[in-house]
Amino acid sequence: MYKYAVKRILLMIPTLIGAGILVFMLMRMIPGDICEIRLGGTGLMVDKEQIDICRENLGLNQSLAKQFYDFAIGIATFNFGGSMWTGRPVTEEIAVRFELTLQIAFMATLTAVIIALPFGVISAIKQNTWIDYVIRLVSIAGIATPSFWLGIMIILGLLIVSQMVFGEPWMMPIQFVPIWVDPLANLSQTIWPAVAVGYRYAAVVVRMTRSAMLEVLREDYVRTARAKGLFEKVIINQHALKNALLPVITLVGIEFAFLIGGLVVTEQVFNLNGLGKLFVDAVLDHDFTLTQALVMMVVTIFVIVNLLVDLIYAWVDPRIHYS
Repeated sequence: MYKYAVKRILLMIPTLIGAGILVFMLMRMIPGDICEIRLGGTGLMVDKEQIDICRENLGLNQSLAKQFYDFAIGIATFNFGGSMWTGRPVTEEIAVRFELTLQIAFMATLTAVIIALPFGVISAIKQNTWIDYVIRLVSIAGIATPSFWLGIMIILGLLIVSQMVFGEPWMMPIQFVPIWVDPLANLSQTIWPAVAVGYRYAAVVVRMTRSAMLEVLREDYVRTARAKGLFEKVIINQHALKNALLPVITLVGIEFAFLIGGLVVTEQVFNLNGLGKLFVDAVLDHDFTLTQALVMMVVTIFVIVNLLVDLIYAWVDPRIHYS
């Protein structure tokens, strides 16, 4: 296990190098110039000399080879430089928003797992009954419902209900407060986007859990366990569920990693200043350093999550051995 983990960590290096080359070249292919955008936004007359000075200050007048060298050295030393748009350190720009996005992703994942696993198992056990039909209907509705539309409905519902109950509409706090500082204010802001994202997330996991359980319940060893007279609860919990969890763990891991950088629309709907919004702003502003750092962070998270998923495989299923 230890040797396998070391191998996977070493394989992260070529993956990160490839992702770095790709994002570096793609950012340079986007039409537009950040200096023209920055200086043109002031509303003043901008001459070529001012643009050249701006490009020199940002290092954009250097060759692509020199720019990539500085970018690679920055990644190796965890020094991503400053944002081309705000001038603040890139790590600071990301750190301000990372906690919010991570908490919503974690809460959405926790919500999905708590809801999806029991309902997916029940749907498989009660196959082709009214319980199975109801669970399948709700899960299909969750897959078909966009998270941003559900978020809009949640906001409208909160406004209407609060107006009826308290006499005035209630809106979520705009300023993010860490959960250890003020748990009530924190949860009142993060629970609703977590529910909006978690519903679709749970629907996908329910479908996967149901399919995996149905496949496992048809295996010979399950029939043998039933023939031996084991209780159905023991068969489901100790024999079937563990073997059905492998594809579910993969799905949960991939979805969690996706949420770190994929909450763009949800953050816009709930007016959250998270990584998704930062990602969009960085691309629109042609902020090369910030966009490159965000992409490398997301790639690193995906690689680490995949490694953890593989290690969890061996813990869940003793038949899996890594060397």
